[in-house]
Amino acid sequence: MNTPRLGIGLKAFLGANVPADLASVLCALAEASLPVAHLIRRGSLGGALDAAVGPAHDGIAQTALDVFADKSFVHGLKGSGVRGVVSEERDDPVKIDRDGALLVAIDPLDGSSNIDANVTIGTVFSVLDAPAGAFEGGQFLQRGMRQRAAGLVVYGPHFSFVFTTGEGVRIATLDPDANEYRVLDRVPLIPAESNEFAINAANSRHWPGPVKRYIEDLLEGDEGPRRRYFNMRWIGSMVADVYRILIRGGVYLYPEDSRPGYERGHLRLLYEANPVAFLIEQAGGAAIDGFRRILEVEPMNLHGRTPLIFGSKGKVERIARYYREESVLTNESPLFARRGLLRR
Repeated sequence: MNTPRLGIGLKAFLGANVPADLASVLCALAEASLPVAHLIRRGSLGGALDAAVGPAHDGIAQTALDVFADKSFVHGLKGSGVRGVVSEERDDPVKIDRDGALLVAIDPLDGSSNIDANVTIGTVFSVLDAPAGAFEGGQFLQRGMRQRAAGLVVYGPHFSFVFTTGEGVRIATLDPDANEYRVLDRVPLIPAESNEFAINAANSRHWPGPVKRYIEDLLEGDEGPRRRYFNMRWIGSMVADVYRILIRGGVYLYPEDSRPGYERGHLRLLYEANPVAFLIEQAGGAAIDGFRRILEVEPMNLHGRTPLIFGSKGKVERIARYYREESVLTNESPLFARRGLLRR
């Protein structure tokens, strides 16, 4: 595939006050995303991108685009100062440069189930300092608060490279004429008020009590304790929901539930929840697993899962309160009845 590779120039990142070591990695990630973006833009002209080509490490079939994206990013990070990569598409971490000072955890393609439907999909990544010592998987097991950078690549109606290095959130938009991302201004703070929420309602019978009660309150509209209408948005590609919430506010819920294998949540902590939480907090929002701030959760293994709830800070804090009050709510105390003051 003859694709021009321009990415984002190093000067553009440095002009955004990004430290030189992080700028090198972010440039490499941006450039590695271009062949992926090019293939996605071609759609079925690029082949059967959604074709199953083999099992992933968790037993879910990989698509052709999953594999292509994984190879593009792992190869693209060579020479960028990265010691190693852990990918959603691989059981084990991959050594990149022996002398690299940084680590990258990545989901090369979020939203694989939407490939054939021409729905927004994306990439999620996290950048960490590499501890001293020989490279091994345990070096990735760092709390999210230790991330040096994080971001998304959003392959939608327009393609965007969204990133943070701990000083707010920036968005670079892909110029299709030059095949180059243009770094734009910082994203403003996530709006505090929004009538949108995202959750997969098909799993409602399996949700924990606090989530059921929160969603019930929203669905009651202006007759319920929130006294307003709410609209549900569920795209099935987390990156699309993250981008929408950064721009328009709202809340996203992917809680733990009672289905086998979902008791501790479904999303991966290292390369899905942590980078999203870093972005959301840098834009003035909040991200929790129900009880705890995501960035404070101690990772136990490379592909460990977690519940994830994020969005406008006030909305996330309300959900956290529902979790804290779960035992009281379960007992149907009058104080927390459907019209109770503490549920308003």
